[in-house]
This record gives sequence, structure tokens and C-alpha cells, in this order.
Amino acid sequence: MSDKTQVLEKYIGLTREHNVNVAIDGDTIHIVVPREKLVEVVSKLVKEYSNTFRVCVGTDERPVNGHFSLTHIFTDDKNGFYVLVKTYADGDNPAFPSIIDVVPGADWCEMEARDLLGFEFTGRTHYRLVLPSEWPEGVHPLRKDVPYNYRPQVRGVSEKISESSEYGVVPLGPYHPALHEPEYFELYVEGERVVDVKYRGFHVHRGIEKLGETRMTYQQVNFLAERICGICGFEHSTCYALAVEKAAKLDVPERAQFIRSIILEIERLHSHLLWLGVAFHLVGYDTGFMHMWRIREKVMYLSELLTGSRKTYGINLVGGVRKDINEEKKQKTLETLRELEKEFKSFIEIAVTVPQVKKRLTGTGILPKEEALKLSVEGPVARASGIDKDARRDLPYAAYKYASFKVPVYSEGDNLARALVRIDETFESISIIEQLLDKIPRGPILLEKYEIPEGRIGVQVVEAPRGGDVHYVVTGHGKPYRWRVRAPTYSNIPALKIMLKDQPLADAPLTIASIDPCFSCTDRILIIRENGKKEWLKLTPGGRI
Repeated sequence: MSDKTQVLEKYIGLTREHNVNVAIDGDTIHIVVPREKLVEVVSKLVKEYSNTFRVCVGTDERPVNGHFSLTHIFTDDKNGFYVLVKTYADGDNPAFPSIIDVVPGADWCEMEARDLLGFEFTGRTHYRLVLPSEWPEGVHPLRKDVPYNYRPQVRGVSEKISESSEYGVVPLGPYHPALHEPEYFELYVEGERVVDVKYRGFHVHRGIEKLGETRMTYQQVNFLAERICGICGFEHSTCYALAVEKAAKLDVPERAQFIRSIILEIERLHSHLLWLGVAFHLVGYDTGFMHMWRIREKVMYLSELLTGSRKTYGINLVGGVRKDINEEKKQKTLETLRELEKEFKSFIEIAVTVPQVKKRLTGTGILPKEEALKLSVEGPVARASGIDKDARRDLPYAAYKYASFKVPVYSEGDNLARALVRIDETFESISIIEQLLDKIPRGPILLEKYEIPEGRIGVQVVEAPRGGDVHYVVTGHGKPYRWRVRAPTYSNIPALKIMLKDQPLADAPLTIASIDPCFSCTDRILIIRENGKKEWLKLTPGGRI
């Protein structure tokens, strides 16, 4: 009996032990549980099977079966499986047991499901997370009977979270030089020491999931997905396409998968070099900022060379990609990577030893491993706290199984460790691109004909520069019936409460930046109308007010 078979037998054994229904579909294990068994089964998956919690998904299935459903998405990273735990609730009373006592990282997604779908969770305190406090009661935007263009009248309210505090309160945001998107932190300070932090997000309205489920075809959603994030949009479009392809069991041309992995790693280079420049700027080392962004220009050149655009490439489709890589582009890419690696190596060795950089990064913003595990943090934040996980290796997709690379892991959990993870990954990304260009097979880059059956489920994790992106798709008629997106920042922001506690106030902007937050791809759906005015707040293409 193979190791994989033994693992699957273990999951099938849940049927006997807990009276649940287990089905295996490729790399995905579907577990349907009665509500009263949910916490029990989740506890076993986390404590005995060492599963990683990713996100939960609420779905309005009333048009199909008269019920609401809640799906908790886990990954068995050691064995390469997705584990979906699903339970149902009555269409008139969608109440589910909370799992936050077992999985604290599920806090946000439970409260999001409460706001957007009207779910109640027993055994926990409820609060508004996504919708504003004056949103009409009983209106839940992701229910199927709420139209995508529904616009209630909601009056803007003060950002202030606490009316009084025994400590000094320092507001950070929603507009602040250290935050390039509208988010609001309240830092509670005693002297120069941060003693607590509260957060209010979800200022950005785009309604991505609702649009994907109502107005767009499968192929159109690719381009919407790429606009979820201005930096790692290709990760989102790849993750979406892979989820649909998995649901429909499409055999995507291998050359297309190689091209996807190559562009994904170019985007990782772009993101990490951009972040390093911002980090140097925040500690007052603007020479480092200028050099990082100068070096980063070579990556932007490669993006344009291979896709036609510096950003928002638009080459992903369900079934493959739209742009090929010819021999001339391949050689030019390899030449540019060699130059980039040489410049980056010579400068970064100096930059990390600059006294002001080393002192400001070392020992600040610490996230202990046990807390990181509880909160299910992602990406460099997890790896800097001693958690050895990376979806490219653990849940291989696209062409990553053809590349050899190291996953950098540090145990210190501070701002320096998070910087070193990104520095190491920059070198690894260069190596991955070189390997894939050397091994890229001949052949087509796009499936010409295929069908997407209704009622199929596909879930995919793609390791974005900030951590694992998660896309969950239930197929419908010509478009997704349900499309759930979870960006890595969504999992990492709650960890800031621990990272900022007992830290100097001056290090707060740097610590917040250390998770490389992307607020626009974290925020879900929010519609605000100014009191007494007929104009709606207009949004830029990047999703900012």
C-alpha cells in the first residue's frame, strides 16, 4: 500500500468514527458533516492530522436544494491534499457552530459569512466585520436574491473605534503616508510603548465575488481576478483558472503551465524588490529604496517583454495562456536575470548590514511560532516564524514540480526574519525561472475546446509573494455559481495585534509593512453613500476611494 493510499484510508476512516460522508476527487477530500459533528471533526483534522486552515466559504444553495452551506477549507500540506469540510443549515435559519476555539484563524471568515450571507455562529461573540454599522438589517449581499446593483442608503460614520481608553490613542489611517490604501488602526500607547491595537478595514468597495457570480462568463472572470491586486494580480488569475480547470477536469497544455510558473516568479521578484525598497524607506534608508526600485525596473522590463504589459498582463485564460515565449524572448530573459542577480546580490549584502537597517529590523514586530500557527498566517510571515510551508512545494501546481528550490525558513519571527525570507526567495525565484526556461516543452498553449459541467467544485492555493491565495469555485451555467477569494493579507492582518504589542510606537509603521499588506485584495464588499448627497463615492481602477 502506497503512502498516499494510507493517508486516504485515514481520511476515509472518519466515516466510521464520526458518522460523516467522505469522498475523494483527485487531490481533494470532501467531508460532509452534520452540524453537531463539525467542531469534533475539525478538531481532529487540526490536532491529529496537522491540517492547515485556509478559509471558510458560505454559499447560498437555496435555489438548488433549499439550504445554506458552510465549507471549511484545510490543506494537508505534508501529503498534498485539499480537505473540504462541509455542513448544511436550513434555508430559514442558517446557524452553524463556531470553530474559533479550535481554529482562532477562522474568526474573520465566520464574521464575514455572518455579514454577507446572514449566518449565525453559536458559541461565540458576534460583531460587524465587513459591512458598516448602519447597513440595513436583514440585507446580506451574497445571498442569491440580492441583486448585484443593490444600493442602500448608508450614512458614513466616524472611524473612531473606542470612545474612551485609559491609554493614549494614536490613530493610523485611513489616510496616512505609511498606508497606501484606506485602512484604520488605533494604537493604544503608554508613553512610547504600544499596549494594544484595534483594526477597522474593509473600506474598499468592488464587490468582486458578486460580479463574478452574476454578470461575467468564466473567461471574463480571469480578467476581473487579475484586478483583485495591483501587485500580485497574476497570482489571482492563475489561482482562479486552476480552480475552474480542476473542477472541470481540464487537461491544460504543459507549455501553458510552464509559462504560468515563469510569470508567477517574475511577479514574485517584482513584489519582493518593491517591498524591500519600501522597508528601507520606512527605516530612513532612502538610498536602499532608490537602488531596490532601480534594480526592480529590470523585472518590469521582463514583464513587458513576456506579456506585453508591465502589470495586469491579461494572458491567463481557463484552459491555458494567450502569449507564448519564443527563443529570442527566452534568451533575453536569461540575460536580464543574470544582470539582475548580480546587481541585487552586490547591493543587498551591503544594505542589510547598514546599522540603522539592522537595528530597526532586529527584534521588532516579533510573532512567535505558536501564535502564528493559531492564526494560520501565510507566506513570509509564517516562514519567518518557523512554519515550513509553501504551496509551490507542498501542493504543487502549474510547472513547479519540474523545478528544484529551497523554502527559506527562519525562527526569530521578527521584522528582520521577514526581510531575510524575501531576500532568499528573490534568489530562489531567479533560479526557478532559469530552470523552467531550460525545460519548457514544445506544444500548444491553450485548449481550443472544452466544457465546464455544472455543480463541480474546484479549490486551489497559489503561493503569492505575500502567501497562499485561495480561490474556491462552484461551477454554474456559463459562469461560477459561487466564487470565493481569500488573499493572504486577510490571514496576516489579525497577527498584527501580537506583533505590535509592547513595541515602540516608532516601529509600528515598519511592523505593519512587514506583512506586506494589500488592503484592496483583502476587502470584500462595502457600499457607502454620503448623508444627504446624491453622488456615490467613485473608485479608481486600483480600487481606492
